Amino acid sequence: MLQSFHIENMAIIAALDVDLTEGLLAVTGETGAGKSVMIDSLLFLLGGKPRRDLLRHGAARGLVSAVFSDVGEPAIAYLREVGLLAEAEAPEELLLQRTLDENGKTAARLNGRVLSQAMLRELSKYLVSIHGQNDNQLFMQPTIQLAMLDGAAALDGMLDTYRELYQKRSTLLRQKSDLTRDSAEKMRLCDILRFQITEIDAAKLKVGEEEALLARRTKLQYAEKIAKGTAFAYHVLLGSEKASAALILERAAAALSSISGAVPEAEELAARLKSIGYEVQDIANTARDFGDEVEGDPTEALNKIEARLDTVSKLQRKYGAEIADILAFRAEAAQKLQQIDNADEALAALERDIKITEQELYRLAADVHTARVAAAKLLDGRIAEELAFLDMPAVRFEIAVRDTGILTADGTDEVTFLISTNKGEALMPLARVASGGELARVTLAMRSVLNDRDGVGMAVFDEVDTGISGKTSRKIGIKLAEMGKKMQVLCVTHSAQIASLATTHYKISKQEHDGRTVATVLPLDEAGRVSEVARILGGIDVTETTRRAAAEMIGEGVALR
Repeated sequence: MLQSFHIENMAIIAALDVDLTEGLLAVTGETGAGKSVMIDSLLFLLGGKPRRDLLRHGAARGLVSAVFSDVGEPAIAYLREVGLLAEAEAPEELLLQRTLDENGKTAARLNGRVLSQAMLRELSKYLVSIHGQNDNQLFMQPTIQLAMLDGAAALDGMLDTYRELYQKRSTLLRQKSDLTRDSAEKMRLCDILRFQITEIDAAKLKVGEEEALLARRTKLQYAEKIAKGTAFAYHVLLGSEKASAALILERAAAALSSISGAVPEAEELAARLKSIGYEVQDIANTARDFGDEVEGDPTEALNKIEARLDTVSKLQRKYGAEIADILAFRAEAAQKLQQIDNADEALAALERDIKITEQELYRLAADVHTARVAAAKLLDGRIAEELAFLDMPAVRFEIAVRDTGILTADGTDEVTFLISTNKGEALMPLARVASGGELARVTLAMRSVLNDRDGVGMAVFDEVDTGISGKTSRKIGIKLAEMGKKMQVLCVTHSAQIASLATTHYKISKQEHDGRTVATVLPLDEAGRVSEVARILGGIDVTETTRRAAAEMIGEGVALR
């Protein structure tokens, strides 16, 4: 349920805080007092399209926030699914906020965490069900009618299985389409693939080759310096016959060894010098090998390396940043070419898979159809009963479920809500028959039937009494009050018959403050309720008789709880 509601800088509302109770909540007030702003702000909070004219004139930013408590399991499950709640997390309250700035930009947060527009709209479905005149028009759309029937039939699991298989079929059909391109396009694609494969194969690339070439190029560029450096190092370490480092170390070791009889420690020193001598010889020979690596004409070798690197670079620009990427591209091209060459065989396999998938889809669609027909029959009678109570005694209501035999993401069914509002008239689609007042009652009847099934904790009815007489309004109020025993119901109304049945009655009014119009909303006490209901009944002149009538109506509402 919606526990508290805050509006800041929205239209004529500078700042508004409302704490809401359980049951049926009525919101009344004179025309233009701000009732529509309150509903528009709630719609905005729940993901509605932002309108710049909703922002209060002169304000840089508007804010709407709400605290929801006792949130149903469907909402918690969705939040876990999208990662906004941990698996075992189930908060007692959700704080939903959304801002609107002067540039029309919005931002939404849930318990301080950022929400995308898509996530906000999806979450809103589990929190609040809103029924205004525009929403009633949406109710006429076949897709909405189908969704309502599916909600009543509790088909989520069955439809999830069907839709997963339907997605697989869509993928198979796309693959088939790719294989059945026109022959000229296939030939062009084959020519391109063969050229790419031939070009890459001709280069005979090896992973790591580029790095080796770059290292070899660096050595060749410094060939002369390397030759001089290694020759000098070899000469002084080993190459000189008279004064090489190795010879000097050998003689020093021999000298120390000769005195080991008198100085035993000298033998260890001699051994260490011999070891150093061996290391010096190894270093000298390794250095000479460095010089030997640069053989022949360095310029000619450099030209060959540059030519090879240029070949690699051209292929990299076409097929990938690294040699491994080029080879991977080649492998993929070969696979595509093989698929095209084996298209007939692959196409036959795809067609077999498509046939098997469609057979299973039709079987699942038949199960869905059976469940929808059964649910429709149950709803037909219940909705007709509700409508009869709402002063449509001659009404006939039927949910037509027609199996079209055409596979769609929702099965093969076409669902149409049919209604006959007068005796002797044929059933016709709801969109072609129902007036505004009748449509509002059908919406309320559907909501009454479904309010236990969709897990939503709050329903909002915006001027559900439009175009409806006093007697019928009273019955609508009774129905809303019954709904209020099972869920929170917020009703914006001009009807005294409805407002007098409310568990809590709020009055919205506007005043002038510092040269600006501001709106406020307050819960009414018993005396305030009598005065407000009397105002709605009596108009300009409120008499004592009107006040007594208002008190009597409120008393009847208390007795019905």
